Amino acid sequence: MIVQALIDQGVDTVFGYPGGAVLPIYDEVFQQNSIKHILVRHEQGAVHAAEGYARSTGKPGVVLVTSGPGATNAVTGLTDALMDSIPLIVLTGQVPTFMIGSDAFQEADTVGITRPCTKHNWLVKETDKLSGVIHEAFHVATSGRPGPVLVDIPKDVQFANGTYTPKAPSTSHYQPQLKGDLAAITELVEAIEKAKRPVFYTGGGVINSGPGASQLLRELVEATGFPITSTLMGLGCYPASGDKWLGMLGMHGLYEANMAMHGCDLMINIGARFDDRITGVVDMFSPKSKKAHIDIDPSSINKVIRVDIPIMGDVGHVLEDLLKIWKSRGRKTNSEAVAKWWKQIEEWRAVDCLKFNQKGTTIKPQHALARLEALTKDHDRYICTEVGQHQMWAAQYLGFDDPNRWMTSGGLGTMGYGFPASIGVQMAHPDALVINVAGEASWLMNMQEMGTAVQYRLPVKQFILNNERLGMVRQWQELLHGERYSQSWSEALPDFVKLAEAFGAKGILCDNPDDLDDAIMEMINHDGPVIFDCLVEKHENCYPMIPSGKAHNEMIMGENVDTQMAIDKDGAVLV
Repeated sequence: MIVQALIDQGVDTVFGYPGGAVLPIYDEVFQQNSIKHILVRHEQGAVHAAEGYARSTGKPGVVLVTSGPGATNAVTGLTDALMDSIPLIVLTGQVPTFMIGSDAFQEADTVGITRPCTKHNWLVKETDKLSGVIHEAFHVATSGRPGPVLVDIPKDVQFANGTYTPKAPSTSHYQPQLKGDLAAITELVEAIEKAKRPVFYTGGGVINSGPGASQLLRELVEATGFPITSTLMGLGCYPASGDKWLGMLGMHGLYEANMAMHGCDLMINIGARFDDRITGVVDMFSPKSKKAHIDIDPSSINKVIRVDIPIMGDVGHVLEDLLKIWKSRGRKTNSEAVAKWWKQIEEWRAVDCLKFNQKGTTIKPQHALARLEALTKDHDRYICTEVGQHQMWAAQYLGFDDPNRWMTSGGLGTMGYGFPASIGVQMAHPDALVINVAGEASWLMNMQEMGTAVQYRLPVKQFILNNERLGMVRQWQELLHGERYSQSWSEALPDFVKLAEAFGAKGILCDNPDDLDDAIMEMINHDGPVIFDCLVEKHENCYPMIPSGKAHNEMIMGENVDTQMAIDKDGAVLV
């Protein structure tokens, strides 16, 4: 039943790890050839790999793990997927129904433990209901705001016989609203027609809505001529090479994006949730603007920021109606005022907030990523990251012209995410160039998945910016805690080249900027998995940065930025 339900749902890959409570399922997996099973080295790795698969394909990721510690090891990945709206179906084994509650071997209250970190979960006690529950799980995971679901299956249910229910059109009571209210959309069109300083603020919801939503967004931006920025999770929904693109906004966002957000008079949020990394101090966020919010999740609207025009619905459907209404009314904008707004934005752009100076014989992390971008941008490329400074530098210096090319842990900020995610991406796109931009500390959290990469001959590239520090922790300790570096680096790191070789992979060490291009090309051209150990400046800070408690127009800038140019209209020097 389980295998057939997965086949009927179009599943081609499952990430998992066997154990006693799921052996009947694994026995069936052995006896079929329709679904590939990827044996990871840790259940957390299985869930992150499924996240990478899901994020890069738009299809749900599927995980199979055993009871007790198998399920609890999946909790971090489930929470990560819930925060970032990634559709997952996690199947867990459970002790037999008659033993539930007896503290049996490898028993845990999986449904209770995972209730806060899933969209929904089920404990299936009746075999005849099993296939229907699995079909329902796929519907819930992929409908509305996507997210992870979990089906807990006792061992006696796995062994029993029952009636299989084929996949059918969903009759579920869970039917999220897709179409937006036309009166509210018309109100937003009227605001678009009058706005003098508009900005589109986009998020992962655009990507989750599907490729059609990104195309509609691009059409809207080009037709109106309005500037557009994005959250970390929304990168790629509008091309980074587009002339209306302001770059990422938020705590480590670009100067021009944050200044535009602070000074706009119409802020149109499309598929973002007003995360605190974006808003900073809520009462100082975009203080002069009329605010609109398009989101399929009703709980996200007015949750953090009160908006003037709430529109509940799927981004693709709402943008389609928005364009129709705007065109029918004559495609009007306040073009003279918008041109003046662009003149101001160009002044902010001229500050060149990502400027850095590569000098000496130590590699700057910004330089490493700038060269990685230059040498890989023309490839069929997918980028994953771990979490920390390298993640923010990757978002700043790597450009994404298409959705589903950027996999990172946004809401939960999960160290150890990127490596297994890159394995999931490579499984989904076997001929693509898949690179995980990592810090050495994050990468070590799930380093065991190197065994998975080697076993399945996955040519994933691990591009480690090795500063021998917990970089973001160290930066905050420098700026906020009097340079008291409490536990922010390890004094025992492995030789990554030897580590790669121990797993049967290729290791590359680069510690000189003059050798960097050749080393990156060696990594790209190798046909197997690679660990690239790039030794970088140990105490480099990630800028721009909005300090805690400050507004978007009070950024700390890097030492190479011309701070005389970085002055807002109120005269505040932004240094």
